[in-house]
Amino acid sequence: MGARTHDRTDGDAPPSVLVLACGALARELIDVIRINQFDHMSVACLPAKLHNRPQEIPAALKARIDQARPNFDRILVLYGDCGTGGGLDRLLAAEGIERIPGPHCYEFYAGSDRFADMADREPGTFYLTDYLARHFDRLIIEGLGLDRHPELRDAYFGNYTTVMYLAQTEDAALEEKAQAAAERLGLAYERHFTGCDGIASFLQSSA
Repeated sequence: MGARTHDRTDGDAPPSVLVLACGALARELIDVIRINQFDHMSVACLPAKLHNRPQEIPAALKARIDQARPNFDRILVLYGDCGTGGGLDRLLAAEGIERIPGPHCYEFYAGSDRFADMADREPGTFYLTDYLARHFDRLIIEGLGLDRHPELRDAYFGNYTTVMYLAQTEDAALEEKAQAAAERLGLAYERHFTGCDGIASFLQSSA
């Protein structure tokens, strides 16, 4: 879903909104907009691979913001800090743009209180979302070079004890992938269904 313009002469139409998001959230975000009939909202996503270069996220968002401002009444951002060291929030404060609360997608999927409980209960947890479960081999195994150098497993995951799959959907195939990921890393497996209520609540309250 790309940027689109709206006829602002219709006084009954809601303000046009662009949601700028991480590509790792695209599927879930589009589903939330469709299910809740947020028809005045459009979506533009930055590549998920920017997580490997988080220092580039603020500048990439700034370029999209500048491009979108003439075409939309409002812009929202669906991003955690994601390793920008506060750079994202400084940019958005200067631009007067709101983002979803939370430092990362795990928290705004699970909810702040529940995620804090999980982290306190088992600090050595590696979290998966639907996106990460779906692309585990490419992003984690190949991305970290474990397919070529399996001996690096302990260097990356030696301090972890558990894989926690934060599931956005009830999908047996994805759960199998998440379980296989835990087995491949030699970690215990847990699953917690989150749904996408955190995203829906943010869009509803901010629109």
